[in-house]
Amino acid sequence: MIAAAILVLLVHLAWIAFVICGALVTRGRRGWTAVHVLSLLWGIAVEAGPWPCPLTLAEQYFEDKAGWAAYQGSFLLHYLDSLVYPNLPGWLIGAAGVAVCAFNLALYLRRWLTK
Repeated sequence: MIAAAILVLLVHLAWIAFVICGALVTRGRRGWTAVHVLSLLWGIAVEAGPWPCPLTLAEQYFEDKAGWAAYQGSFLLHYLDSLVYPNLPGWLIGAAGVAVCAFNLALYLRRWLTK
């Protein structure tokens, strides 16, 4: 279960990086652009709505099966968890997430309007 928890955290971290920086690598790639726009809409829905992220649920499941409470376990798991879930107020993380997604969507709108 340790490996599964670490793997899900790595996937979650990669997903967050894609949501934040995806607009930088999708220019001219219609398929990836569509995936990124959908990920941005999903990010806004998860941050603004009552739905939990499935990756968070998977992390909690594997950490529970490994017998860990939050921020316990291996060194790697501890620091990956800190990157994905910084020790900041929930409203601030949510607002930052929505702002990043909205900024990326604005970049796509600008690209579309300047064609």
